[in-house]
Amino acid sequence: MRDVNDLEDLLHSIDGRGYGGYKRLAGSFALPGCRVAVDHVQADPYAPPALVRVMVDADQAGLPDDLVDDRAGRVATADFLTRGLVDALRSHRDVSIGQVGQEVLERTHVVILPDRLEARLQVQLPAAGRRVKGRQAFRILSEDLPDIADLLLHHNLDAARLRTHVALCRDQEALRGRLAGLGLVAFVADGSVLPRRSGDSDLPLDEAVPFTSPESLRVDVDLPSGRRLTGMGVPEGVTVIVGGGYHGKSTLLRALERGVHPHIGGDGREWVVTRPDAVAVRAEDGRSVTGTDISAFIADLPSGTRTERFSTTNASGSTSQAANLAEAVEAGASALLIDEDTSATNFMIRDERMRRLIPADREPITPFVDRVRPLRRERGVSTVLVAGGSGAFFDVADHVIAMERYLPCDVTARAREIAGIAAPAETQEAVFEPTPERIPARGCLPPAGRRRPARARGTDTIQIDRQIIDLSALSQLVDPAQTAAIARVLDRISELLDGTIGIVEATARIDELIDAEGLDALSGFRGHPGFLARPRTFEIGAALNRYRDLRLR
Repeated sequence: MRDVNDLEDLLHSIDGRGYGGYKRLAGSFALPGCRVAVDHVQADPYAPPALVRVMVDADQAGLPDDLVDDRAGRVATADFLTRGLVDALRSHRDVSIGQVGQEVLERTHVVILPDRLEARLQVQLPAAGRRVKGRQAFRILSEDLPDIADLLLHHNLDAARLRTHVALCRDQEALRGRLAGLGLVAFVADGSVLPRRSGDSDLPLDEAVPFTSPESLRVDVDLPSGRRLTGMGVPEGVTVIVGGGYHGKSTLLRALERGVHPHIGGDGREWVVTRPDAVAVRAEDGRSVTGTDISAFIADLPSGTRTERFSTTNASGSTSQAANLAEAVEAGASALLIDEDTSATNFMIRDERMRRLIPADREPITPFVDRVRPLRRERGVSTVLVAGGSGAFFDVADHVIAMERYLPCDVTARAREIAGIAAPAETQEAVFEPTPERIPARGCLPPAGRRRPARARGTDTIQIDRQIIDLSALSQLVDPAQTAAIARVLDRISELLDGTIGIVEATARIDELIDAEGLDALSGFRGHPGFLARPRTFEIGAALNRYRDLRLR
């Protein structure tokens, strides 16, 4: 392996020459206190930066074993180190490690391996026009990168803060794993701060009203750290959230959507914990649908189109929401999170006057209000629904929560009194018949070797060749690095789609691959894989479902 003297000689020899001389940096160098691997050298000064790994031995890093002896601990520790590097490099012009949000996610930015720690960086190799600036490059690589390596060493960290960060993440994940056993969809601790500063900020609102649970829904939970929390348990079944405009209905639902991920301390939502298989569903005009069974909601179309395997390249509000819901259930969602503001009205409800004017035998849409209880009874799927303009769901709700000035109140008894019922009515009619798994046709998603690799653009978009996959309706995607990972998954999953396995099985195999080998397994080459964060199988499947050239066997 080359050393710092070799690095200096190399950069001195190419100083002032054409920018392509930097290609000679590819490979590894032993520097004081660390090793540096230059995995990808940028082609010119205006190309994406070089990809560089900084590595320190595990013994040298000195991380306590009890912090990294389980997956939650390793993810939390790597997240803590990543955030430290983000802060340290915020003003650095030439070296970066991407950005992080309020959620704690499994990432490729800092990786804890059995024998070493790796920080994955982007380095803008300096240039004068299109010529190498060798002396400045040497300073960055031989001085700045070892300084960054020092930030990975335990004795240079705030050990108490690190331990608190790891304990918080472990507690959140432990509680998330216990929710089903407690009969809960979600838990919101007293004192949580749900409002955000603005529509384009994910930071907590200053001087917001702290959350306080209604007594009837209050539960106590004990955590592995020994801490006990009190807060509102959102029970399984059908829960309707009501209230006046701007009183916090949608704010509560957004917090529940984000609660599938752990959050950092101080976010205000660190104790808003939702089942990991809860999926937000909305209408999505114009999306592509391929072979999805929406017959429980939409059937007997005047055109004669069958809806047991419904396909369209331009779904309406109602058909898109039906498809989104059916695909979430197909993928294994145990809870649906729905806001009427982002729903198709004719998919959600049909009031008595409309039922009298347009009889059921002339209306192909069976509204969700008529299917929400069979969905729970037959498939075990709970629903949390925000309803601000209609009381139609009072008849089918197990619980009704009213938000007033961001504080919840259990108004189930009053809602039932208004609806004139003692309890939700149940029918035994079977609605959701078993459907065969959708199996993509072989070759419908060409392997990456026969096309350009899929590319992510921000959080909302993936491009495959000339086709755009719009993910803007997936509100539980929280980081562009997750979308970047989904793009890599689409390249890998094409190898699995051989005409014999379905969408759900294929996404499950990808998840198993990440469990076994980490996110690096999504990369097409060894070394720095780029900045990726782990997505859920639900969002992976959703991206594949929106691929317009998807065909089924």
